[in-house]
Amino acid sequence: MTDFAIRAQDLQDKLAAALQDHVCKITVALGEVTVHVAADQYVGVMKTLRDAEDCKFEQLIDLCGVDYSAYREVGTEGPRFGVVVHLLSVSLNQRVRVKVLCPNDDLPRVDSVNALWNSANWYEREAFDLYGIVFEGHNDLRRILTDYGFIGHPFRKDFPLSGHVEMRYDAERQRVVYEPVTIEPREITPRVIREENYGGLN
Repeated sequence: MTDFAIRAQDLQDKLAAALQDHVCKITVALGEVTVHVAADQYVGVMKTLRDAEDCKFEQLIDLCGVDYSAYREVGTEGPRFGVVVHLLSVSLNQRVRVKVLCPNDDLPRVDSVNALWNSANWYEREAFDLYGIVFEGHNDLRRILTDYGFIGHPFRKDFPLSGHVEMRYDAERQRVVYEPVTIEPREITPRVIREENYGGLN
């Protein structure tokens, strides 16, 4: 067993002791430790990860939404939307990934961790904007990348590639206007070159 694998196993044991039965499971894959937590335990687990003596994850370095709808195509069942968070402990030189699933596919919702880490603010707004995940308790949950009148959530797997509307600047009206999409959807098939000696190869 390598030092890397030993450290991951040691962190898994420390997290299991600190979190006990408040998590669904703790896994190790490719040297990365992942904590799987239910939505109703999410904030409590995150607070423990920040404050517990063997954890001390002072920094939230990433938070993103995930659309798991395509997982059904490979036989994996479960909620459609989830949130994945990466935490860093500078003082203990360790990292952990936390995964939480949103129990309701129609209105995906989890609690906000912005009160625990200020860095969660824009990440949660981005997940709200792109996936439609609502973060309960966030004090300024509004779109961050798309326009105010934007319809839908563009990182959802059922969102059309061309979108619902297109915008352009109208010189006569001297403003930006929104119109229905005029691009015809098409399937692009890559061209295969079968010429002999193509590129000078023999």
